[in-house]
Amino acid sequence: MSEKLFYCLFFAAFSLQGCTQNQSANEMENKKLTPEEERVILHKGTERPFSGAYYDFWEKGNYLCKQCGATLYESTAKFDAGCGWPSFDQEVPGAVRRQVDAAGHQTEILCANCGAHLGHVFEGEGFTAKNTRHCVNSISLVFVPEKSLLMTDTAIFAGGCFWGVEYYLQKSPGVLSVVSGYIGGHVDHPTYEQVCSGKTGHYEAVEVVFDPSRISYEELARLFFEIHDPTQWNHQGPDRGEQYRSAVFYRNEEQKASTEKLISILKEKGYEVVTEVKPAGTFWKAENYHQDYYEHKGSTPYCHGYTKRF
Repeated sequence: MSEKLFYCLFFAAFSLQGCTQNQSANEMENKKLTPEEERVILHKGTERPFSGAYYDFWEKGNYLCKQCGATLYESTAKFDAGCGWPSFDQEVPGAVRRQVDAAGHQTEILCANCGAHLGHVFEGEGFTAKNTRHCVNSISLVFVPEKSLLMTDTAIFAGGCFWGVEYYLQKSPGVLSVVSGYIGGHVDHPTYEQVCSGKTGHYEAVEVVFDPSRISYEELARLFFEIHDPTQWNHQGPDRGEQYRSAVFYRNEEQKASTEKLISILKEKGYEVVTEVKPAGTFWKAENYHQDYYEHKGSTPYCHGYTKRF
């Protein structure tokens, strides 16, 4: 039995234990917080109104989770509600989770990735056309200016177990981050157990943020085709299941054209490529214990390796 298959069976049969392991890994990976950040983010406190850095703040860019770095809100969703805290009328799809707070009176909002407390959400107030107000503590956020975002690009690849794809891609110069996750399915916020069941339609994939001044999309895609076998359908090495399909999820027409060119070159060389080329949809970050898996484990992939094909 492969290591990956063992994990699939483990989490399908013991979901409670999986949640406990996820929580433990999550706690280990959290950034070190100041006492005040802990009070708000971990213990669900509230900063004083009008005191936060982002209340009267209107630069263009993205707001990230202070604890784990996940992107939560875009500046285009921010508005002035006059309430003393940053207000947003829409989150990044899949980034924010809602639950009734401990008092049972309000709806709390949390980072969907790490569970950090953000604030509360209110509806029906009529501030904007979306009729929704995410009232967020500034201390729960980190702001990234638009000019910084414009200096990077993003690619999404699926090539079998995301542990191995992540391992090789993040070693490439110019790659800034690689996140393991799920894409292409029909269930929001999919869990590992659900994806392993084969009933959600998701692919195991990685989201790669890179510096295009140091590595081009085409160079990155070439590497992707050389660290997995693009002729294998529904499996890579010993791992089998539809979540292991080979696919490139393009974010624009340039990425699509570049990918199709590389596939044509491989076919001309005699490779029977089965890699799908599909438009990118919502990418759902996988549980924290999947991130940097081989780095934490101190080993190397068992179903991926480099093979020169170009």
